[in-house]
Amino acid sequence: MIDDLDEYAKVHGIMHDEERTGLKEHVYNVRWEPAPYANDSPRSPYISVDITLDCGCEIHDLRTFAAQMKEQQGWDVATSGGWGSSGNPGGRKKYSLCVRRKSLTR
Repeated sequence: MIDDLDEYAKVHGIMHDEERTGLKEHVYNVRWEPAPYANDSPRSPYISVDITLDCGCEIHDLRTFAAQMKEQQGWDVATSGGWGSSGNPGGRKKYSLCVRRKSLTR
């Protein structure tokens, strides 16, 4: 039995949950660059990138971010692999993730 339909909808991504995902419902201001540490194969369809969200959002849920970036920018963000973040003292977090090469545009 489901006691709280709103909570159920948030957990399953039916209803946006800013607190859980760290992401506001708006168009993100994203800066990206190829990850300098990555050793990506030129034959791989994916490339490792470092991104910064200048809008102040933080990624707590990669699947939600991937779905929103697909809708907003056409990016195909890999959700099955690893990803991470690093903080900049006094600045925005930088996220490392993989994106399908052909979906990236500058």
